[in-house]
Amino acid sequence: MSKMRGPWQVHATKEVYRNPWVSLTEHAVTRPDGEPGLYGVVGFANLALAILPVLPDGHIVLVGQHRFPQDRYSWEIPEGGGPLGEDPLEGAARELREETGYRAEHWREILRMDLSNSVTDECAVGFLATGLTPGEAEPDGTEALRIRHIHFRDALAEVKSGRIRDALTVAMLLQAYYMAREGELEDDLAAAMLDQGTRRA
Repeated sequence: MSKMRGPWQVHATKEVYRNPWVSLTEHAVTRPDGEPGLYGVVGFANLALAILPVLPDGHIVLVGQHRFPQDRYSWEIPEGGGPLGEDPLEGAARELREETGYRAEHWREILRMDLSNSVTDECAVGFLATGLTPGEAEPDGTEALRIRHIHFRDALAEVKSGRIRDALTVAMLLQAYYMAREGELEDDLAAAMLDQGTRRA
């Protein structure tokens, strides 16, 4: 029996591929213009999680790693995935600890977004993390990570220059910049993030 997805009529659905992280489902459809078609959707088993860790002096913590799909090195904020039924904050705290060793006393959700929503169902939640205490990182076997401290404003400059290209990192930095400029963050934190003074590489 056919069913509607908005203006799309779905006649049949077939799972083409699945592993523990992603699946590919093919839908036989009638398109909004009335023509027949196929629509492939990549499904994700986890919720994408992003953490922007900010130190009192306005520096943030970035994670560097080689990204297999693009075959390119990438500097990003700490990110990972959490099971769909898990509290996103619990997953974010785990990812921050595993990738950087840091634990955060204060957490604030600042972003929800859909990632590549024309072909995937992946959703993301992003948190601002402050009150950081350093510790020992525990990356998993798929991660060969480097840690870098950079001032928030310098990270924004790397977004502008194209050195930082990861979508969640770009979105989180711009969201935090907007919040700092618009008085939505604590005064001391916003002042440190927006500071134009000396930077540490």
